[in-house]
Amino acid sequence: MKTKLGIIDDHQLFLKSLGMLLQSFGDYELVIEAVNGQDLQDKMKRPDQIPDIMLVDVNMPVMDGPEIVRWLKQQHPVMKLVALSVNNTDKAVIEMIKAGCCAYVLKDTHPNDLKAALIEIGEKGYYNGDFSNINFRRLLQYEHDKINLNDREKLFLQYACSDLTYKQIAEKMFLSERTIDGYREALFEKLNVESRVGMVLEAIKKELVSIESINLK
Repeated sequence: MKTKLGIIDDHQLFLKSLGMLLQSFGDYELVIEAVNGQDLQDKMKRPDQIPDIMLVDVNMPVMDGPEIVRWLKQQHPVMKLVALSVNNTDKAVIEMIKAGCCAYVLKDTHPNDLKAALIEIGEKGYYNGDFSNINFRRLLQYEHDKINLNDREKLFLQYACSDLTYKQIAEKMFLSERTIDGYREALFEKLNVESRVGMVLEAIKKELVSIESINLK
């Protein structure tokens, strides 16, 4: 049985092009193409048009990306939601993850990487694009190492999963920005990631933080 996919993006040329690409993968069936949140809600009234995986643009009219994701998560909690982004701006993508996305994919991702992402999402429930940049030796070492975080690292990780800037985190923790940079690099190493967004995904995936706990201000 083919995996059902949906796309919501207000740029129709991209929407149609991505739809054609997804259907060329063979193991997937595109059941919904929507240009905004209202269009999506109207089209999802038919039970045969409920995707297994929905790709959602971050910046949308009518309903923004996080609002759409929250609605989908409430209405269809088992659906896997993927953020589509022009760039990996931390704040925008983290908001999508907090809303309920299990992965983010850049719009200039190579088709082979997109297919690999969909496969991993289907099999594991999450996809972290950072792993495409991690060398094999580090990955092997990571698989054998237990992640141990001290209390300060745990607090930093919680703040890092919010929409606070690193400067604001430093102020919250009464530390210098240089010290915060040290925490960031340590967490990148321990979680084997190369970006803040990747760190958030891994932290949620490994249950080091929960969605409910990352709204610290």
